[in-house]
Order: sequence, then structure tokens, then C-alpha cells
Amino acid sequence: MARRISIAEEELVSLLKNKDQKGFNVLYNNYSGALFGVINKIVQSDDDANDLLQDTFLKIWRNIDNYDSSKGSIFTWMMNIARNLSIDKVRSADFRDSSQTISMEQNIIYQIDSEHQTMMDVDSIGLRKVVDNLKPEYRQLIELVYYQGYTQAEVSEEYGIPLGTVKTRIKAAVGSLRAMLSGLWLIVTILF
Repeated sequence: MARRISIAEEELVSLLKNKDQKGFNVLYNNYSGALFGVINKIVQSDDDANDLLQDTFLKIWRNIDNYDSSKGSIFTWMMNIARNLSIDKVRSADFRDSSQTISMEQNIIYQIDSEHQTMMDVDSIGLRKVVDNLKPEYRQLIELVYYQGYTQAEVSEEYGIPLGTVKTRIKAAVGSLRAMLSGLWLIVTILF
């Protein structure tokens, strides 16, 4: 894994708008893991996810002048590009013809309305509030691994936490989430 370089978002956007290769390298090194994670959860194929990751960065590079910081962070803008390209791929005939489908058991939930299909993020189904109730060290790991696309090894390296500790804490965090969610499910069942 390439070392992540910390750079202010405004400076990064400026470098990208000036088509500076250094800016692109920083962007790729800092965000490719998270973008790959989101893409792969949608398409469920490493090969397709790698192709879409390259398409995503190409689109970011070509359309950086369209980025408006008043509408959100660069990360949010890039995630939308990655998500939209991935959803387009899943909808495409060649993807369906290759017999790759998204099963009901997957962690992606789609909401279809009469105008368009949007991917519901975790905030809209209330999971974020449950995650916020975790111990801080558990919450941080869940954020990094499940929301930002880090691998357990990357978390270990980046934060100087032994890999075994990372795995143990994630397992404990998931157990805590299950317990909290089962409690919520029981309340919903009783109320309705």
C-alpha cells in the first residue's frame, strides 16, 4: 500500500484543477481503497470493480472543474461518481448477460421510486445512529473498514494497532452491533 499523504482538500482540488500529476497521485493513494470498496459492494466482482475504479478516476480527472466545494467534500463528490458508474454498470445489458446479479442478501439496499433509483446510504436506514453508540475505538474501526473501505491490514499499518487487535475489536464491534440491532428488532416487533 502506498503511504497516504495528508494534504488540505482545497490544495488538492487546486492541484487537480491545474492537472498536476502529484495531486492525482495523492488523490489515488488516499481514496482508491474507499472507492474500490464502494464499487465492489455494488458490482460484486473484483475485475469489474477494478475497471470501474479506473473509470471513476478518469471521470474525476476529466470533470474536476465541475466539482463545487459548496455542495460537499471532494470525497462525497467522488463517491457519487463511483456509485453512479457502478449502478450504471449493474443496469447495463452486458453486465446482466454475464449472469452477475446482486442478491437480496447483499449489504446494498436499493430504493426505487417512479423517477429514479437511488442507493440508500447507511444514514437513511438508521444504522449510523447505532454505530454512534459503540465504544469510540470500535466506532473508529467500523468507520474505517466498512464505510471508508480500509482493509484490516491498512488500519493496522496506518494507526499502529497490531493486526490481531484490529481483528478482535472489529469482531467485538460487530457483536455489539448485532446485540443492539436485535434489541431494536425486538422493540419493533413488540410495537407492531
